[in-house]
Amino acid sequence: MLIGNLESAGAMPAAEMLLKFAGQRQRIIAHNIANIDTPNFQTKDVDPQAFQEMLGDAIGKRRKKNGGAFGALEWKESAEVQRVGRGNDFELRPTTSGGGILHHDRNDRDLERMMQDMVENATAYRVAADLLRSQRNQLQNAIAQRVL
Repeated sequence: MLIGNLESAGAMPAAEMLLKFAGQRQRIIAHNIANIDTPNFQTKDVDPQAFQEMLGDAIGKRRKKNGGAFGALEWKESAEVQRVGRGNDFELRPTTSGGGILHHDRNDRDLERMMQDMVENATAYRVAADLLRSQRNQLQNAIAQRVL
């Protein structure tokens, strides 16, 4: 029970969810880029702002419930974020973005937008990974009784 409380303490659950989201979204963006010259291909994506709002609501509920220091995040599924199993596991269900320009081959590509999305998403992934690594290092140091 104690280890479970440590794993759900502080920013760890939110950082894990953000890491999972960014990793899954990176695959979606890479798929879009790989099919940039495919006729009739329509790009798909998920809305990172909607995910951030959902995560923010879950963090807000946890703060109201117990001060926010520990506990699982209770988040609501959406059309794009579907719960898988127990806990904070989820799967992204991208929808057609339709934000690009429709070309003569009926492909709605927008390379600049895709590259921008990829860089922003990679940055979010790096930030979440660094935060999670820092949190886990602090736990390991505390368990090993090391003072830094």
